Amino acid sequence: MALSRAWFSRPCGAAGSGESTRLLPQASRLVELPYSSSDDDDSSLAGDMDLPVAEQDPGVWCPVPPKPGTFSQCVRYLAFLWNLLFLLLGLLALAVGVWGLLAKRSLGGDRLAPLGSDPMLLFVLVGLGASTVSLAGCLGALRSSPCLLRFFVGAVLAFAGLEVLGGLLLLAARHRLRDALRDALLLCLLRYQEEPDLRFLVDEVQRSLQCCGLRSYRDWETNPYFNCSAPGAQACSVPDSCCLDPWQNGTVANAQCAFGALRLGDVAAGTVVHLGGCVAQLSAWLRGQAGGIVAGAAVLVLVEAAGVLMALKMLGDIMPVGVRD
Repeated sequence: MALSRAWFSRPCGAAGSGESTRLLPQASRLVELPYSSSDDDDSSLAGDMDLPVAEQDPGVWCPVPPKPGTFSQCVRYLAFLWNLLFLLLGLLALAVGVWGLLAKRSLGGDRLAPLGSDPMLLFVLVGLGASTVSLAGCLGALRSSPCLLRFFVGAVLAFAGLEVLGGLLLLAARHRLRDALRDALLLCLLRYQEEPDLRFLVDEVQRSLQCCGLRSYRDWETNPYFNCSAPGAQACSVPDSCCLDPWQNGTVANAQCAFGALRLGDVAAGTVVHLGGCVAQLSAWLRGQAGGIVAGAAVLVLVEAAGVLMALKMLGDIMPVGVRD
């Protein structure tokens, strides 16, 4: 049986002459055995076959890893393409963030102080995190690396946990969300002329929601550039995004359409700019978009769950091959 077993099992590290020299002593032992009856041969043969391969010849034979099936190969390639897509999206977000920082010269010289509050830093952090995790998923799927796949699964689960925690905190502090939103808008009003990103954000909100200021258009008096006591042409004015008709002749943007609006009374100012504030309008808009926000969060969770399931499937298909001593 030692001779026949050599043809049906794969030796670990055996090749060529080494295998033949291993088989010769076993064959010679078979020749030297004395003749026995058929009953003894049958009993010895049955007893030999009952022993597992590892006990019959320990230290010589090792298991042969099964070949991955078609479904496993499809999951592997799908996981690679899945992570490649998010790798490209992460690199795009990273490039946008770095370009925004460099365009505003936030990375050089005296502008290092406000770098932590720069909105473009969010793009950099999100892009860097997404590209790093997706790269690990790509390489883990391509090379069938258990280490990279475990890192990918752990990172995605950590991100999902942070997202769930943030959602629960927002749900628990929903009554304070309006106060936080008002404070954020007040900060935007105060730094309107200093931060291009905040100015763009405020203008888009006021144009989209057709509002002006926090509670009313007179909140712009807190801005040091629009205050009536400030020097310059913008004194007693509001941004042009507050105007009812910000276009001149319907084609050209009129940046001076709201000049002197704070000197007017409410009736006269109502013919030029929007009088209502943006806090109430933005709160109503957020309540109306609650369904879309929940749907977007659910889609994000499903995307992360699909990536984790594919990685776990590949981890289950990977069978480590070890050589016994």
